[in-house]
Amino acid sequence: MKSLFHLAYNVTDLEATRRFYGDVLGCKEGRSTDSWVDFDFFGHQISLHLGKPFVTENTGHVGEHMVPMPHMGIVLSLQDWLALSARLQSAKVKFEIPPQVRFEGQAGEQRIMFFRDPSGNPIEAKGFADFDKVFAS
Repeated sequence: MKSLFHLAYNVTDLEATRRFYGDVLGCKEGRSTDSWVDFDFFGHQISLHLGKPFVTENTGHVGEHMVPMPHMGIVLSLQDWLALSARLQSAKVKFEIPPQVRFEGQAGEQRIMFFRDPSGNPIEAKGFADFDKVFAS
């Protein structure tokens, strides 16, 4: 069964949101109104509505990091993750956790990076050389 996730959350400025998700992340814009905009977020649907973004805290203890909770993210192939990392660095996006390897040499080895959209919503991007290792323990 193939399925897609749909996630809706609040942003404070639709034009800044369009620039970030469209121009910086390279997501294709879908439908929109005066109060929300949809994007194809790496093959999944996100709907970004004007409103107060959710409150986050760095309470998620993963490896050596305290990560922002709640957050959303995407799992990419290593090649796509490297390209996204280069795009974000080129756009001078500030990283909460800069691009790096997590769990090196262990089951589930991955590349990670955390950054925020213009409304402060945290996003994690993971990169795997082998998708069969995503759920490895």
